[in-house]
Amino acid sequence: MTGMMFTATTVTEQPNVWLRYFKTINWDKIAGTLIDKVLSLLFFSILFLALYRLGQFAINRAFKSYQRRAHLSGTRVKTIHTLSRNLFFYFVLFFYFYAILSTLGVPVGTLLAGAGVAGLAIGFGAQGFVNDVVTGFFILLEAQFDVGDIVKLGKISGTVTSLGLRTTVVKSYDGTVNFIPNRNITIVSNLSRSNMQVLIKLPLEPTVDLNLVRKTIEQVNTDLVPKFSTITEGPDILGLTEDQNGTFTYQVLFYAENGEQLSLQRTFLAAYIAALNSAGIHVTTPPINLQAGS
Repeated sequence: MTGMMFTATTVTEQPNVWLRYFKTINWDKIAGTLIDKVLSLLFFSILFLALYRLGQFAINRAFKSYQRRAHLSGTRVKTIHTLSRNLFFYFVLFFYFYAILSTLGVPVGTLLAGAGVAGLAIGFGAQGFVNDVVTGFFILLEAQFDVGDIVKLGKISGTVTSLGLRTTVVKSYDGTVNFIPNRNITIVSNLSRSNMQVLIKLPLEPTVDLNLVRKTIEQVNTDLVPKFSTITEGPDILGLTEDQNGTFTYQVLFYAENGEQLSLQRTFLAAYIAALNSAGIHVTTPPINLQAGS
């Protein structure tokens, strides 16, 4: 009988213990704290979303206005635009999570201090990647070259087919596609930014009638130059010049738009030779020096 009473008393006391424990909890404070946290999270979410939308709108508007004023390459502007949007996104995201974790009571400062050591190790491993991105950003920002430009990057020459933040792709004249990490680009020779020189050399004997040669060439220029709008300057008749190998050449110089120089050189050279031959002036063949191997 006594055992039964003890068991009943124990069972009765256990619910009473839990009941007293729950009664000691300040449910009003917990509810208030919970509501405060939820409202804070909701506030920061709306705030940072509004900041993100406003920032993206400002970036888009600024780049559209800048491209209209500067008349820059669409590829370069698009790449810098995308980079700016991404940087702003991660900037806002970082501070958003910082605010959220701080609101939830997470010791963000301690976490950042611990992450700094790991970040340092990762940073050394990603140093090459960072160098590529930084160099690529400045190539774009300084407009060193664009897609379609003919360039010489170190020992590689060709046409730029792709320009990114990490690599630049150049297609050589023989069709080879070169993928160049941006950190390896130290000296850029852009052959597409200015007018290109066209120098035509006509091998002649020093005893020819130079007045007749000049009149013949001037007549060819009068007939052909108006047909080529790609000629930007000249032609200038330089006259008879002695070359290093002891021969004489009659030289004509003019400038043309980039990419047109070889076509113009062939066209005018053929026209000059044909006109000189018709005038009875013989164009000589430069001597060829053959050296036997030792």
